[in-house]
Amino acid sequence: MRIRPVGAHALLLDCDDPDQVHAWRAELWRRRDTGELTAVEIVPAATTVLVDGVPDPAAAAARIAGWTPRAGAVGATAAKVEVPTVYDGADLPAVAEHWGVDVPAVVDRLRRTEFRVAFCGFAPGFAYLTGLPVELAVPRLATPRSRVPAGSVALAGPYAGIYPTASPGGWLLVGRTDLVLFDVHADPPARLIPGTRIRLVAV
Repeated sequence: MRIRPVGAHALLLDCDDPDQVHAWRAELWRRRDTGELTAVEIVPAATTVLVDGVPDPAAAAARIAGWTPRAGAVGATAAKVEVPTVYDGADLPAVAEHWGVDVPAVVDRLRRTEFRVAFCGFAPGFAYLTGLPVELAVPRLATPRSRVPAGSVALAGPYAGIYPTASPGGWLLVGRTDLVLFDVHADPPARLIPGTRIRLVAV
């Protein structure tokens, strides 16, 4: 892990892989909760963690450099969410072809996988879910759809995701859910936050 200053009051942690991002995100959230770190925002991405709103970045960087994420503690305390999923996506045959299996095998794999929210982005409430082996990564559509319905469960690259609202999108659609993923009146507004463990439960 490498630490770089970003602007006047932020640090960027460059990590080697998503698991390291997850471990550092959890550790920094824990340290902030115990008062050992002062930061307004701690935001994970694919291979980085942004620590923003830091009063003294140099001092914070020195402290962070001396910390080690707690092994094994990350998953034990993470929230769990079961997402009721109807597996009827238009792109299930394409995913099956990429994986070299039939459609029922795709559905079985997805419903048995425990996903984890790695980070959020693209749209409010959109969570990038990890958990599938890297060899099952699938390409995006060559031409994105102009409108993907809210609640669509989809795959792209090594990630799964659920569209919280209707929007354009190029991910491969495998199913749908009625679960509300973003509500401006809720606290927090996003139902799926980094670290959350997810099951796409067939209904």
